[in-house]
Amino acid sequence: MTEHTSTVLTGAKVWRGREAGFVEQDLIFTDGLVSDRAAAEAVEVDGSGKWVVPGFIDAHFHAYGFSMIGFENELGPLSYAALNGGRRLEAALRRGFTAVRDVAGGDIGLSQAVERGLVASPRYLYTGPALSQTGGHGDPRSQHVDVCFSHGHMCEVVDGVDALRVAVRERLRTGAHAIKVMTSGGVFSLTDPVRIPQYSADELRAVADEARRRGSYVTAHSYSVESVMHSIENGVECIEHGNLIDSATAEEMARRGTSLVPTLATYDAMGRRGAGLGLNEISLAKNAEVLSKGQEAAAMALRAGVRVGFGTDLMGDMEDDQLRGVQLQVEALGAADALHSITAGNAAILRDSRLGNLEVGAFGDAILLAGNPIEDPEALWQESARVAIFQHGRAV
Repeated sequence: MTEHTSTVLTGAKVWRGREAGFVEQDLIFTDGLVSDRAAAEAVEVDGSGKWVVPGFIDAHFHAYGFSMIGFENELGPLSYAALNGGRRLEAALRRGFTAVRDVAGGDIGLSQAVERGLVASPRYLYTGPALSQTGGHGDPRSQHVDVCFSHGHMCEVVDGVDALRVAVRERLRTGAHAIKVMTSGGVFSLTDPVRIPQYSADELRAVADEARRRGSYVTAHSYSVESVMHSIENGVECIEHGNLIDSATAEEMARRGTSLVPTLATYDAMGRRGAGLGLNEISLAKNAEVLSKGQEAAAMALRAGVRVGFGTDLMGDMEDDQLRGVQLQVEALGAADALHSITAGNAAILRDSRLGNLEVGAFGDAILLAGNPIEDPEALWQESARVAIFQHGRAV
């Protein structure tokens, strides 16, 4: 970026968080950050009669999840997965997602391509392949398939304390932001009941210990009361999904400071579109079990004081339902709390105070909207309401 460049957005109403709401003021981006002063040579954008919110964050994204078939995602050519992943990232940016956390996939090569501008992309954080026990959510084999599978682009099967320690160290060596583990069954996998906890207590504690000593954290794919409690009692700091929790579990998550990332878009999309896109009958049946519970769980967690984030978890062609996830989050939490979850809430989960807000020193990532998203929440998910998207202080 050229030194001392500024964009000045004049006359807009700028989101200052749930407590302050919108404040009419000029918003200055200098050298990619929100600033209190503009450079001599500044580009001026008229924001009069418009509203500005921080760029959205998707904390459960899958760049390499290009197929509805597990083996294709895991074992197809990595070159194709990366090129397709770049396209998926650019599409997310065009929707207003200026940062994503890839939880199950991604690698330092894709990250380097983003950092060097080879791919138009949100800010990109990744965990590398998620860790799964044999027969767990990350094991793509069906019961009758007699083939070996140890690792792919999105998941790796790792059993035992010592092997898990090595796997975590390798991820952190190669730039992983966090560690993803599978601690319950899932919709997409074929042989694991949704509610039963996965990995032993010793295995989870080893993963959490390795991550914590490197200043990182563990996030877990987990649905049920049993699996969530098993996870948080053994060092997991963030729960993905959590559809089947109860109020007591939510209260315990709040007490421990555990975060929740709901992924409402994926269940809705699989319910509406899964069969037509070739999703198998086992997964469709599992999805029916968790579909109606996701919004209830997110609202329950918020009431209990849990930090609630936002994710989408969309695979294959369902990726274009990313903004539908925003609508579902608004329906569950209300507009102000949903906007907080997609911005500042996710920023806290990702441990980066420069994300998710428009205070001086924050990243210059923002969305200029034609309508007030608190009074007219459709502005949050309708692409037609996006007047401009800013990243690094410049219009995308």
